Amino acid sequence: MSKGEEVMQSSGIKRQRFSKDEEIKPQEMEEDDDGADDEEEESELPLKPGLLYYPTTPTSFVVSDAFEPDFPIIYVNKVFEVFTGYRADEVLGRNCRFLQYRDPRAQRRHPLVDPFVVSEIRRCLDEGIEFQGELLNFRKDGTPLVNRLKLAPIHDDDGVVTHIIGIQMFSEAKLDLNRVSYPVFKETCTQQLDQSAKYSHMSGNPPFCQHQEICGILQLSDEVLAHNILSRLTPRDVASIGSVCRRIRQLTKNEHVRKMVCQNAWGREVTGTLEMMTKKLGWGRLARELTTLEAVCWRKVTVGGAVEPSRCNFSACAAGNRLVLFGGEGVNMQPMDDTFVLNLDAANPEWQRVSVESSPPGRWGHTLSCFNGSWLVVFGGCGRQGLLNDVFVLDLDAKQPTWKEVSGGTPPLPRSWHSSCTIDGSKLVVSGGCTDAGVLLSDTYLLDLTIENPTWKEIPTSWAPPSRLGHSLSVYGRTKIFMFGGLAKSGNLRLRSGEAYTIDLEDEEPQWRQLDCSAFTSVGSQSAVVPPPRLDHVAVSMPCGRIIIFGGSIAGLHSPSQLFLLDPSEEKPSWRTLNVPGQPPKFAWGHSTCVVGGTRVLVLGGHTGEEWILNELHELCLASRQDSDS
Repeated sequence: MSKGEEVMQSSGIKRQRFSKDEEIKPQEMEEDDDGADDEEEESELPLKPGLLYYPTTPTSFVVSDAFEPDFPIIYVNKVFEVFTGYRADEVLGRNCRFLQYRDPRAQRRHPLVDPFVVSEIRRCLDEGIEFQGELLNFRKDGTPLVNRLKLAPIHDDDGVVTHIIGIQMFSEAKLDLNRVSYPVFKETCTQQLDQSAKYSHMSGNPPFCQHQEICGILQLSDEVLAHNILSRLTPRDVASIGSVCRRIRQLTKNEHVRKMVCQNAWGREVTGTLEMMTKKLGWGRLARELTTLEAVCWRKVTVGGAVEPSRCNFSACAAGNRLVLFGGEGVNMQPMDDTFVLNLDAANPEWQRVSVESSPPGRWGHTLSCFNGSWLVVFGGCGRQGLLNDVFVLDLDAKQPTWKEVSGGTPPLPRSWHSSCTIDGSKLVVSGGCTDAGVLLSDTYLLDLTIENPTWKEIPTSWAPPSRLGHSLSVYGRTKIFMFGGLAKSGNLRLRSGEAYTIDLEDEEPQWRQLDCSAFTSVGSQSAVVPPPRLDHVAVSMPCGRIIIFGGSIAGLHSPSQLFLLDPSEEKPSWRTLNVPGQPPKFAWGHSTCVVGGTRVLVLGGHTGEEWILNELHELCLASRQDSDS
């Protein structure tokens, strides 16, 4: 029997015990417990070690549906009704947070409810882990209660959280609520002066008479400051505002506040990816390092195994902390159809060929992307019979990974040397490329892979960037796409491009627009240089939304190993160059790059001008990797 079944069965027994017609008060329940007899023992809750707090105290049980938004209550036992004063029909379908309101008609929680405990509950619910702690609650009549709460997630056979069991031990809270009003304000300077004058009169000393005004924002409660103000700022702004006063600094140092700041600024998906790094650095230090890039460095990565046979023009992507490679051009232009994975979480990472039941047709010049954490999607490329426009997906975490073809609607024209990315974690975007006849393309298509029958949809725009191949697409701000470089059509010519464009697919009518990017003029290690035009480069999206451009085929004497940084969300974006210490890749074109774990940019392969180097791996570290406290 599962934990959930035990709890439900236990709740049923207790419910029968208190299903009498007469009203039962908490005091009567305690007396009933004191006079326990054999019948009492028979109806006692079956216990499991660590499941309940006090086996002799009546226990309230609440069951919430984890599949529905906001975790609505679907069951409460009689003990809950007795202690809280709420009937079951009054609470079913609601989130349990109403117990934090002193009045049933209140719209906000009481100011004495600890906001950081509430944040911890939210975090545990988001992560599907247990919570245990104390929280101030209120009966329906406004009587304060101490709720010793344990939240236990219930998983199905696939490990998915289906329900949340709330185990509650209520006791009287000894609080004088008449001395506290809502909202809570810190003492004003006038109140402090009045108090000072009173004490001075009693002591015979002259009062301090200079009138000082205190900033109004500091009169707000910690909860309002943390949840309604600080959490909406950028990490850089939060770091700056922390110097205002001691109280604000204490709030900004709280890890839950720091996580909320990063989550609101970067999105839930990004902060979820960064979760492992915060265990080493903490959210404050991680946000600082990703903002200032003070810890960025190159290093060469040595791993076991090899991708064999050797190849070029493959495609690679990151799936969690795994680097995945598919296909490529083998000897004598042979299209390859194998899949390799490098698990960087392993103690000794090594390349391994993935055993699949079936593979897509071999290809090169295609794209490989990741969605929903472990799913891979391949599109297009050049195969044995010419160019392709098919789509295949594979679940890397399946017991027997199998490539499956996805078809729906009118697909884009067959193409190679296009670019693709995923937005919202599950929507494939394809742009540009080259047809069999050598015609460059400028179209943009979207395929939603979460619906039952995915269908290609062309994104109509009144204007599009010049047609091109060998360019890059990067996602920032969840639904915004940044296009850079490539071999673009310019009149009757095809020239390397150094232009940048953006589009927001969340707009009702998405439109491409060209960014007017200037060179950043400053002193120090950052020089005023715009990236030279290039193709076959890579672009990396940082967690904070900035884009790093690296490598590619560049004309003249420019170094392809130079790193360029741009924040496309700025009102007037400016390019910056990064002078990064460490050991960079020697060959900075014909490679593949992806971000692992949010802070590790891996560069795989490259071309010397004479031969392809496949099994060299370099890492651009965006944050410190050693264990350290924030």
